[in-house]
Amino acid sequence: MEPLSELLNLLTETDKKRFIQFLQRRNKREDVKNLALLNLIETDDIPGLKGLYDPDKNLDAYHALRKRFQDNLLLFLSQRIFESNHSDAHQALRLLVVGRFLLENHIVKIAFKCLGRAERLAEELEQFNLLNEILLLKLQYAHLPEGENFETLSERFTSNQADMLREARLNVAYAFLRQELQHIQLKGKIVNLTALIITTIRKYRIALRELLTYKSIYQILFIANEYAAIQQNYTLIERLINRTNKFLEDRPDRKPYSLFHHISILYFLANFHLRQKNFATCDAYLDRMLALMRSDSRYDTLFQLRYKLLAALSLFYTGAAARAVSLLQDALATRKIKSRPEDVEDLRVCLTMFLALRNDRASLKQLSLLTRTDAWYEKEMGMLWTIRKNLMEILVHAQFSNIDLTMSRLHSFRRRYKKYLLKTSEERVLIFVSLVEKYLKRPDVVFDNTYKEAVLRQLDSPDNRDIFTLSFIAWTIAKWQKKTAYEVVLSLLSDADKHD
Repeated sequence: MEPLSELLNLLTETDKKRFIQFLQRRNKREDVKNLALLNLIETDDIPGLKGLYDPDKNLDAYHALRKRFQDNLLLFLSQRIFESNHSDAHQALRLLVVGRFLLENHIVKIAFKCLGRAERLAEELEQFNLLNEILLLKLQYAHLPEGENFETLSERFTSNQADMLREARLNVAYAFLRQELQHIQLKGKIVNLTALIITTIRKYRIALRELLTYKSIYQILFIANEYAAIQQNYTLIERLINRTNKFLEDRPDRKPYSLFHHISILYFLANFHLRQKNFATCDAYLDRMLALMRSDSRYDTLFQLRYKLLAALSLFYTGAAARAVSLLQDALATRKIKSRPEDVEDLRVCLTMFLALRNDRASLKQLSLLTRTDAWYEKEMGMLWTIRKNLMEILVHAQFSNIDLTMSRLHSFRRRYKKYLLKTSEERVLIFVSLVEKYLKRPDVVFDNTYKEAVLRQLDSPDNRDIFTLSFIAWTIAKWQKKTAYEVVLSLLSDADKHD
């Protein structure tokens, strides 16, 4: 999307009216064309854009107009965010700005009251950088009669500097690990992520006690969740999940760094228990997540689709398929324009899977709506997600007897992903594809004992216990059991519960 359009899409209709007023106030000449540019971008009028200036004679003028328009839009956005954000962190920042202004104008007593409130908020929210600015300002004016004791201030400043340094090390480590994850997901880089995390923590001299803030827990859980998804084995992060549970239990009344981090942590915990088939525990975390979302409309919008995805998956794998399908259909029908494309694609592929497992031909319609390229899916959704999506596409077309198309997609899948799968030691995916191919070439092969044994052997591997992997295996078993794949996967989950 064109950058100016992306920025304008961040504005509500009310914001756009205010932005027009903002531009009108700043326009000093009548021939300024920024309002005309806004209208042309809004209506996607490409010929009109070219007609603003003669392209041969005034190309520089057109680019200058776009730059001024973008600068004004960014200024408006910054002012709107500062005015409309009522979080405690922004409140502390406002108090700092007011305190500095009052000190500069010699209204000292009220200024120090403002700075005192700002310091308490910043300290409670673990906003170490902001706290640093507040303490520096207090030190600068400590010589005034109303100022605090210089030595006490210096000690707090030095202590906060240490906190800032620890947070900086955590942020660098987090950024490094996210980069490594990107290489694993997109390039098939072979990495022992557990060893890498330990090495990274040692490299940046991070003590375990320093990980116990909402922000750091969020960062580590993000990495761990991605790692478990890549490995399709969530038991690998169980110890960290238990530590996170204890962290939340130990500070029930403590305000988190932000609602974003708190809601995200609950989302990761719900997802972990979903993938471990602990559906009741998953639902409990989802209830807590929803309560926090409803306390602030911004986060309700941000997390709504992700919440509904996990809620639908929990319903589906506990036998409430109709309610799960209805929830996803409603989520897609009522999604906001600003919804993240990744969240929408997650819902769409999940709905397709739900319908296909129940042998519903509506899955073909949903599949046709997954229109982005594999390159986009690989970049935005990750390699594993894209491979699953392609496998599902093969199975859906095979399920409804589109054999020629299925074979074509199967061969394309091998060409695109075989090298990656071999590089990442995921031969089991290729084995599964071979079993599907055998069925496509000779459908009655599913009644051969050799074929059945090959399929059932996949259930013996601990790597194949994930709910999504079981759903794929269920599709092949359903062919000889003459049931829907949904009935089979519920049976597999029930058997797994008996053996646990």
